[in-house]
Amino acid sequence: MSFDYKKEYKEFYMPNKKPSIVEIPKMNYIAVRGIGDPNEENSDYKHSIGLLYAIAFTIKMSYKGSYKIDGYFEYVVPPLEGFWWQEGKKEIDYTNKENFHFISMIRLPDFVTKKDFDWAIQEATKKKKIDFSTVEFLTYEEGLCVQCMHIGSYDEEPKTITLMHTFMEENGYTLDITDTRFHHEIYLSDPRKCDASKLKTVIRHPIKRKE
Repeated sequence: MSFDYKKEYKEFYMPNKKPSIVEIPKMNYIAVRGIGDPNEENSDYKHSIGLLYAIAFTIKMSYKGSYKIDGYFEYVVPPLEGFWWQEGKKEIDYTNKENFHFISMIRLPDFVTKKDFDWAIQEATKKKKIDFSTVEFLTYEEGLCVQCMHIGSYDEEPKTITLMHTFMEENGYTLDITDTRFHHEIYLSDPRKCDASKLKTVIRHPIKRKE
C-alpha cells in the first residue's frame, strides 16, 4: 500500500474543526510563486498548479524509468498547499484578491534531494515541452502555528480565522505573520468536484508566545 502523508501525519493534515497549537518541522516542497486573483481564467495561480503536479508526478512515477531515487518508496502525492499574503497587511483581505501574492506548493518526500528535483525538471521539460524554470525546490521550517480545519467556501474562512485567533490569545500566543511567515492553506478537496459548502481546507497561522 502506498504511503499516504495525510493518514500518517494527521496532526499536520487532518486537524479538528476546533483550533489547536502545532509545531511544524522543516519540510521540502515543489514551489511556484505568483501574484493576482487565483480565480481568474489565465491566472498565475492556475498555471502554477499545472506546473506543480507535472513535477510531482514525474518524481512519483520515476521508479518506472531508468532514473532511480535512493530510498524511494511508493507514496500518494501530498495535497496542494499555498502561502498567501498581501503587501503591507497581516490580515487577508478577501475582497481584494487581485492583490494576492502566493507560493503554491506540494510537499516532497524526504528522500527527494535537490539533485532528484533537478532531474525531474529536466525530464518534465523534455517530455512536455513546457517551461518549468519558475518551479523551485523550497525548504521551509514553519515552526509554531495555530491551525484548524475549515469546512466551507474559501470566502468564509474569516469565521474560522477568528476562532483560531481567539484560541491563540486565550492560550498566551500572539499572531506572528511577517515577511517570511505566512497565512497557510492546505487543500484537501478539489473545488471542481466538491460543493463549496463541503470544501475541506486546513488553515494555519504562525504564532509566538506573548512577551
